[in-house]
Amino acid sequence: MSFDFTTSITSSSFANPIFTASGCASSGQELSQFFSLQELGAIVTKSIMIKPRSGRATPRMAETPSGMLNSIGLQGPGIDIFLEKDLPWLHEYGAQVIVSIAGESIEDYAVLARKFRSVPGIYGLEVNISCPNVENRGQVFACNPVTAAAAIGAVKANIGGELPIIAKLSPDVTDIVEIARSVVDAGADGLALINTLLGMVIDTSTMRPKLSQKTGGLSGPAIRPVAVRAIYQVHASLPDIPIVGMGGVTNGRDAFELVLAGASAVSVGTATFGNPTAAITIRNQLEEICESHGFDALKDAIGFAHRPEGQEVGDV
Repeated sequence: MSFDFTTSITSSSFANPIFTASGCASSGQELSQFFSLQELGAIVTKSIMIKPRSGRATPRMAETPSGMLNSIGLQGPGIDIFLEKDLPWLHEYGAQVIVSIAGESIEDYAVLARKFRSVPGIYGLEVNISCPNVENRGQVFACNPVTAAAAIGAVKANIGGELPIIAKLSPDVTDIVEIARSVVDAGADGLALINTLLGMVIDTSTMRPKLSQKTGGLSGPAIRPVAVRAIYQVHASLPDIPIVGMGGVTNGRDAFELVLAGASAVSVGTATFGNPTAAITIRNQLEEICESHGFDALKDAIGFAHRPEGQEVGDV
């Protein structure tokens, strides 16, 4: 019997569990130079906002030990150009698409959700609620259960059950399980864990912050233990909610760790900057590792680190 590498996020099924991480592959055109996008489980687009954005001033990226900081600022073409150009291109190249959306207010999320009503060829909406909330003095939506739930509720009210809603959560909170419960209660069908951690680097030569906006999002291998912890805690509390895990995955072993913690899929981001084919290598390695441990299907490995004492692979 061949290994079953398929996975699902509620009503959407994917041939394998390796996705791109939002913001690290734009809308897939750059990666398509190196491999067919159909080889990935899904392309998760860069977060789309209502209007075009040029992003923040440079410098907006800085390397750190075992990772990088970025303060790109959700640069993008805006929803109308995305629907007119980017989405048709992705369909033409046969990609399974999860669209990431981001807003500055609750109404922004409602407007964006309405734009995707009955749009064909989309397998889910990732709702990036790790953005500053202009309605509440710059507070990040995902750092408060009330504002997090309000953003997800606005999407749910405007998209209904047409597409799986995946809430992307921030690790910069005291209790990520509380936030996860709040967005699931508000209508999220799945969770994306984790977004970047807020960090800062000071140039010791100039004695000033390296980034123009001072702080940025830390990604890369340095944050993987935080991702594993968050996924493990949330899966323990909400075992029936699918999780798209991400955070510092550079090889199949890293991806396997997130799966064992409870991830149904794994997004690859920062690793692609150094190796554009990293996601394909990770996909192949993950499949080999799952098989080498005796699993017949990916679903059997999801959350296996939570198993009862004494239970091993193959036990009923």
